[in-house]
Parts: sequence; C-alpha cells; structure tokens
Amino acid sequence: MSARLSRRLRQTEAGDEAGLTPARVSALLNVDRHGSLRLAELAAAEGLNPTMLSRMVADLVEARLLERSSDPDDRRSAWVSATAAGHRLAQQMRRQRTEAVESALAGLRPAERRAIDQALPALETLAELLPAASSPARAAPLERSTETRA
Repeated sequence: MSARLSRRLRQTEAGDEAGLTPARVSALLNVDRHGSLRLAELAAAEGLNPTMLSRMVADLVEARLLERSSDPDDRRSAWVSATAAGHRLAQQMRRQRTEAVESALAGLRPAERRAIDQALPALETLAELLPAASSPARAAPLERSTETRA
C-alpha cells in the first residue's frame, strides 16, 4: 500500500513535462530543500553510487535545473544547488503533490481522515528512522520504553 502511494506521488505533471525520471525529481527536490549540497551528501541522501549520481547531476545541469561548482577548499569535492528554474520547478512539483493529496483526502470519509491524522506522528518518526535503518550495518536499535514483547 505505501509503495503504491509513493509511486503515485512520485511523478507530477510538471516533472513529466520537464522529462524528469522519478530519481531526477527526487534529487532536484532534495537539493532544492537543502540548498547547496556536496555531491557526496546528495549521493548518500539518494542512496546512489557516485557514478550514477554524477550522470543524474550532469543531466540536471544540462537542463539548467541544477548548477555544479567546485569546492574552493577541496578540489576533489563538488557542490550542487538549484538554479532559479530548478527552484521554480521544485515548487511547482510540490504544489501539484499537495493538491493531489488534498483532493484525495477530500474523497475520504471523516473517520478515515481522522485515522490518517492520528497516524501521522508515528509515520513521521518512522520516516526519520528509515535512513539509519536502510543498511543493517548502520541500523540503530529501535527501543520502546513503554512496551515489552512477550
């Protein structure tokens, strides 16, 4: 269910019209959200190897959605940031996603909307724990101080 929801929210009209794949949309939104990022930080955040990320960034730079610059303190490192056009596209995609969610929520019964509202805090916590748990070697133990398992 959550995979289907994620797939449906991943693409937007604006992203489709710009010819962006879901991975490129994700990278652009990530850079726009965080401002300027090192390529290594973006690769880690997106879960991509540096070669794949480099190709994606090159495509986004060519499309004039991102700009890449060298780190003056470390020539081996590079930074990426959203251009004005990239920022506008990111805002448009976020707006389209928000409108899609609001429209879908309007179609739910009040009890279903309340159930979603009540689940949001737990889902936010889960979302924050997932990056650390994505690799078994880096997974942080999850503790429940109020619950014990039998």
